[in-house]
Amino acid sequence: MVPIQMVDLKRQYNKIKPQVDAAMLEVLESAAFINGGPVQQFSQELGDYLGTRHVIPCANGTDALQIAMMALGLQPGDEVITPSFTFIATAEVIALLQLKPVFVDIDPKTYCIDPQAIEKAITPKTKAIVPVHLYGHCSDMDSIMDIANKYGLYVIEDNAQAIGSNYTLKNGVTKKAGTFGHIGCTSFFPSKNLGCYGDGGALFTDNDELAAKIRMVANHGQSQRYYHDVVGVNSRLDTLQAVVLRIKLQLLDQYIAARREVAAAYDAAFAGNPHVITPYQAPNQLHVFHQYTLQLEGKDRNGLQAFLADKKVPAMIYYPVPGHRQKMFDGMTETNQHLPVTDTLTTKVISLPIHTEMDPDQLKHIIESVQSFLN
Repeated sequence: MVPIQMVDLKRQYNKIKPQVDAAMLEVLESAAFINGGPVQQFSQELGDYLGTRHVIPCANGTDALQIAMMALGLQPGDEVITPSFTFIATAEVIALLQLKPVFVDIDPKTYCIDPQAIEKAITPKTKAIVPVHLYGHCSDMDSIMDIANKYGLYVIEDNAQAIGSNYTLKNGVTKKAGTFGHIGCTSFFPSKNLGCYGDGGALFTDNDELAAKIRMVANHGQSQRYYHDVVGVNSRLDTLQAVVLRIKLQLLDQYIAARREVAAAYDAAFAGNPHVITPYQAPNQLHVFHQYTLQLEGKDRNGLQAFLADKKVPAMIYYPVPGHRQKMFDGMTETNQHLPVTDTLTTKVISLPIHTEMDPDQLKHIIESVQSFLN
């Protein structure tokens, strides 16, 4: 049996090696390493896939979040509501810009931000909401957009883990994750469902004026060369990464289908087991399973991780220390520290391998190993 990986990027690459190698060689021969034609081509193709007017590539997903907040003109002291249960980058950029992160609790089923908690946390200083579509499942965007419209707040979607997910609104319209708010952000980190072979990210918006501001901020604040209208940053997607993403974008739906097949096998294997809660899938959306995350009930999560390691099965804990418990935010988030769902889930969740190259023997071994521990 091939060694099991959380994400098997080598085997994925081997399947597309001829196309990737040829495309990269073409870039090398052209020497158009920065802002080459494939960057614009990828932007257009991703915009077509997402159904959004503007896709602005950047250097990574963290930059995308920072650029979004800068483009919206958020000022030091403004409050930004976001979940604590996610990767630190979401809240880190809030603090970096001297904004105030306001952490709120999550829905115990979806792991995504709880809309009721959002509304309770709004103050006169609140300017934006940053929902995170965690593990590949969308936040409740119907409710979030209703709240944002009611209070006049910006919405920046952190879509780093759910690109390709579909969400059907209460009006019956189906859209892609990341295209509901004022700005959507994503990461193309290699392990993401749509990942490149280095760092990369992008922002999405349907607002022409906002798109122009995003482009300006991402390019040293200049609208034309050497004329800098606002303070900006230097954040670009390399041409080499763009050619990889162009190839993989054409396969994204296949990749999602492969992940969903693995998730379905896990669901069937663990159905009815009193010691686990399998991932929830809302009926109005397509879960794209960036991670397959179990909640353990009455079993030692760390014990399972160690047991699986002995069986040569990797398993990860996303995320053992939530944002509101991190030292970096000491003294910055004195309110909204009572997050019981978040604090409980950080002791219970564990993620199993899930990727596009999982073979039957690997899947069987993972399932049998988990069942052996649970039973």
